[in-house]
Amino acid sequence: MVWCRKCKAAQLDYTVKKEIMFGNHTYLSGMTKTLDDHFARLAKEVDSAFFEGVEGKSALDIGSNDGTQLKHYKSLGYDVFGVESSKAIAQIANERGIKTANEFFNLEFAKRQGRKFSIINASGVFFHLEELHSVTDGIRLCLDGDGVFVVQFLYMKRIMENLAFDQIYHEHLLYYNLLTIERLLALHGLSMFDAYLSPIHGGSIIGFVSHGGKREKSQRLLKLLKEEEESGCNELAAYHSFAEEIKRLKERNLAYLKAKKSQGKRIFGMGAPVKGNTLLNYFGVGPETINFLVEKNPMRKGLFSPGMHIPIILESEVTILPDVYYVLAWNFKDEILKNNRHLLAKGIEFYFPIDPKEV
Repeated sequence: MVWCRKCKAAQLDYTVKKEIMFGNHTYLSGMTKTLDDHFARLAKEVDSAFFEGVEGKSALDIGSNDGTQLKHYKSLGYDVFGVESSKAIAQIANERGIKTANEFFNLEFAKRQGRKFSIINASGVFFHLEELHSVTDGIRLCLDGDGVFVVQFLYMKRIMENLAFDQIYHEHLLYYNLLTIERLLALHGLSMFDAYLSPIHGGSIIGFVSHGGKREKSQRLLKLLKEEEESGCNELAAYHSFAEEIKRLKERNLAYLKAKKSQGKRIFGMGAPVKGNTLLNYFGVGPETINFLVEKNPMRKGLFSPGMHIPIILESEVTILPDVYYVLAWNFKDEILKNNRHLLAKGIEFYFPIDPKEV
């Protein structure tokens, strides 16, 4: 990860071509109740704030995945349209009645559509963009004059506070704070007018964007911007401090795993999220320590974790229980603990290598 002295944005200095990275990915946004519930709440919040009772309202979702976000807008009376890069996942969305184009959204795609939308949504995709400026221009072109662009992104300030270094990986090309995303939007005639910090994924910003000059900045956005400035999170010194804290986090985790193995404990990983591979590879933890990664997503059955090559099995395939679940999908901590109360009652330990602070 590198840091730009000019715009102060943290970003990766190497890009895997989007067609390779996202043309056949296996992430399904509808797999967790936490995320589904979040999307349902957000759709109702956006509709009641801006478009309740409006005729002919419409919603475009960029990186719409299996249509989980759009299904909630559809239930509120929106004409919905998704754009999803993975052919298999776009097919899942279409089969569920969510009209979805299997393409990459950019300015050229926006021009071909030739239509405006009341709401444009980007959930956890705005930091994935290889064609960053083309996509942002496309959003401006497709956004109705009074429309709202709802952008949801991992908050770099929060990543630092949580020591969630595993959220830095090849798919995430940019790591935004409010200062840096506003600088990007301003280059394209857009402006964020409201935002708040959500607990989803350990701490994400839900930002509301309009055409430049259309809406005044809210007090809660101004408060967040002031907190950013006071924290120094946009300065290089914050990143040096972050790096040192990550080294100490590694030492604590390796000491824990070593102690459990010396006690003869069987350790499984809970979940096989992409971010887990940043953690496993940096920690140097492989199948000699963690026997399996246990997944709910059937698209990951029979795969291995990149780099450390830990085999992935489905929950239904677990025949011998571990003594410890090392939880890589820590961003769904509450849901995981709730769903596994029966295992906790049996004395199985759930260890969270990243334990996010409450929002």
